[in-house]
Amino acid sequence: MRQVLQYANNGEIAVADVPTPKLLPGCALVRIAASLVSAGTERAAAEFAGKNLFQKASARPDLVREVINKVRRDGIFSAVQAVRSRLDQPLAAGYSSAGTVVAIHESVTDINTGDRVACAGAGNATHAEMACIPRLLMARIPNGSDVSFEEAAFSTIGAVAMHGVRTAEAKLGEVAGVIGLGLLGQLTIQILKAAGCRVVGMDLVSDRAKLAKNLGADCTTTDPTQFAQLCFDQSHGRGADILLITADTPSSDPVNLAAEAARDRGMIVAVGTVGMNIQRKLYYEKELDFRVSRSYGPGRYDAAYEQKGRDYPIGYARWTENRNMEAFLELLVDGKVDVKSLITHRVPIERASDAYEIISSITNEPFLGVLITYPDSAQQHTRLEVVSRKKRIDAASDQPVRLGVLGAGTFAMNTLLPAMKKVSGLNFIGICAASGTHARHAAEKFSFRYCATDEAEIINDPAVNTIVIATRHHLHAPHVVAALQAGKHVFCEKPLCLKEDELAEIIEAYNRSQRHLMVGFNRRFAPMVREMKLFVENIHEPLAMHYRINAGPMAPDHWINDPEQGGGRILSEVCHFIDLLSFLADTPPIEVHTRALAANDQAILSLKFANGSQGTISYLANGDRSYSKERLEIFGGGAVAVLDDFRRLELVRNGRQRIIRSHLRQDKGHRAEWEAFSCAIRGGGESPIPFSEIVATTIATLRAVESRSSGQPAQVGLQDFMNSQLRQVPSC
Repeated sequence: MRQVLQYANNGEIAVADVPTPKLLPGCALVRIAASLVSAGTERAAAEFAGKNLFQKASARPDLVREVINKVRRDGIFSAVQAVRSRLDQPLAAGYSSAGTVVAIHESVTDINTGDRVACAGAGNATHAEMACIPRLLMARIPNGSDVSFEEAAFSTIGAVAMHGVRTAEAKLGEVAGVIGLGLLGQLTIQILKAAGCRVVGMDLVSDRAKLAKNLGADCTTTDPTQFAQLCFDQSHGRGADILLITADTPSSDPVNLAAEAARDRGMIVAVGTVGMNIQRKLYYEKELDFRVSRSYGPGRYDAAYEQKGRDYPIGYARWTENRNMEAFLELLVDGKVDVKSLITHRVPIERASDAYEIISSITNEPFLGVLITYPDSAQQHTRLEVVSRKKRIDAASDQPVRLGVLGAGTFAMNTLLPAMKKVSGLNFIGICAASGTHARHAAEKFSFRYCATDEAEIINDPAVNTIVIATRHHLHAPHVVAALQAGKHVFCEKPLCLKEDELAEIIEAYNRSQRHLMVGFNRRFAPMVREMKLFVENIHEPLAMHYRINAGPMAPDHWINDPEQGGGRILSEVCHFIDLLSFLADTPPIEVHTRALAANDQAILSLKFANGSQGTISYLANGDRSYSKERLEIFGGGAVAVLDDFRRLELVRNGRQRIIRSHLRQDKGHRAEWEAFSCAIRGGGESPIPFSEIVATTIATLRAVESRSSGQPAQVGLQDFMNSQLRQVPSC
């Protein structure tokens, strides 16, 4: 299928052939007929993308600070690689569309194949021939109505306008002012009229002011001074009851003009993106109420609502974003909102770049509603060949490590795949991601033969003998089991699983497979850690190990904090540090005691090991991000070893100090772990990490979570578990 992509490094708009998106739980697959180009949001994104690196830095000083902090922590090479990767990732543009449902997930029960629907959401309702839309981000076009797909494609912007009017608490008979008569303003005026308000509109462009008058505004003007006077004239000298600012400008003039036009204790709502340098005197003297309207309505930016389909009870949230979309469609059915008059351009998808030239004013054409149109049918394919047949024939097909990768997220793109590309003897066959955009970009960047959106394409491909799993954490266990059952070697990014019963399933599949299973505990392969290991291995007494992690805060709604998808930061990240201490102690933990701090993502772990060694892990998220992230200290046998952020290692024994430094970059062992894993597959040797150690770390991490909940130490009970489940890893 074809999809519109925007590149962040240069602003280029391209129409690319990508695999059809995967039908996800709680979603429907929709064949798009029309999508609306946002003259505000998408134009701003295009303008930012078109800036050079210095201009981008000037516009986003917050991101510059992040880069500087990363240079300090990780080294300049790591920082440069992260910036390049971020700018290199294409954006799937668009967020308002309409089309026909062609497939539904079994969990969706109130939408049927063949239904006509309006679709919303950045990353979902994109400019593409096919889209995977979560249930609460689509609204059915009323059956039997003559509302066209082109009209329904306005529903997302209509919901934004609807929520703005609701935020203003507009009432029958009130006088409402609207500042900014672009697409959003034109819809706002019509909705206000449908609500029984008298409406005054203002825009600096005379044609837009005239159009608003034709669409129902009681009076309009292009003069800011006259606008305030009209608001007083329409309200018997009192001033407007409510004012909605639907302009798109960095200037604060609109918010202060609204204050001049408002009545005493009136309501002002910012719906568009405007400056908010409010003149206190104007707002103080009238005791005005200023509000910011957030997008489509309640539910927006709530992953539980948008992605998981958990609707808000109507008695507590009458107008959610989905119900706002439904209400807007009803206004279209009743003829109370006219969007046909707002359509100025229709552009077929193959010429989508023309639409962006229009909204960026490159063509100097007046515009308002710019639609992208699509053919009546679209090719559906979950696999796309990226490398030509000739190149595939020329490619080394006899490499013993033939890779299929599941997942093309930030970690895979920025860290894992770049490290793997540096390892010789790896043949990159196919890569899969739920988003066709991400899948194609990853395939092109890392020279895979094909990309896919269905993991079965990778797992069942006879050309692939090694599966790399870098998906979200809740998918790790089922993907590991499926890959082992298909007879593939498996490399799974941590964590291996989120539950003990999943671990039991993995052990059973592993016991039957006679294949290698590796987990991405890369730190034990870092060069400085290997030096540390050599330094302490001759100490014949228990070690005292202290590991401090300055992890930094994470948004509460980040998917890692979702117990269903990410499992939380202990399962997803602390497993790394448990594994490293176990590796250095050369024995598994037998007891773990987790003490939670004030925040759920912070904890202090105390570990006891079978040989008497003790470990403390301080996993913290309340420190300064510019400070070093990781510091590991080991004491024992009259010696001390200190590792700082994998860039400085200090070894002290008998009064002698040895320091190893890396100034330009960190090396956390990602490349070395793949060299070791590849060597095991090619040479038929043992796995770089014994499977028993992988299981030990996984169980200890699960027990750490249990201990945090109970507040009591938890016995790992590894031996009993291993005796009932495990086998020794055979030589290949």
